[in-house]
Amino acid sequence: FYITPDVLLRSQTSPVQARTLEKHDFSQGPLKMISPGRVYRRDTDDATHSHQFHQIEGLVIDKHITMGDLKGTLEVLARHVFGPDRKIRLRPSYFPFTEPSVEVDVSWGSKTGSDDVTSKDNGWVEVLGAGMVHPNVLKSAGVDADVYGGFAF
Repeated sequence: FYITPDVLLRSQTSPVQARTLEKHDFSQGPLKMISPGRVYRRDTDDATHSHQFHQIEGLVIDKHITMGDLKGTLEVLARHVFGPDRKIRLRPSYFPFTEPSVEVDVSWGSKTGSDDVTSKDNGWVEVLGAGMVHPNVLKSAGVDADVYGGFAF
């Protein structure tokens, strides 16, 4: 995906988060941003992977942000993007810039009327990773990690 020997098509939208965090003036209020965009990866196309896709990253930094805020945001996002009947589940994972970190799955298939989505017509698909922003990330951006915290997805 090199355009020239020195120019590569974007492989992620994460740099927008870092630049925004470094520039944000917290005396003006909390940081709440999303970074949507087309990205390109050297992936083999299959049912859940593509060499080209749209990525949406989000970042919220403020005082008193919790994992509950992250979960609620992700539930609203999943229902808006995938439909009002969708549920999410969070599975522990590892990402170097968040702690704790989770993989986020969205339910798919026909409505069953219960939380059990295990029939052959129902299931889960992983859609994103997320977590609470690691204090070292905040410190690296010049943000007081003793005062501020947040989440990213």
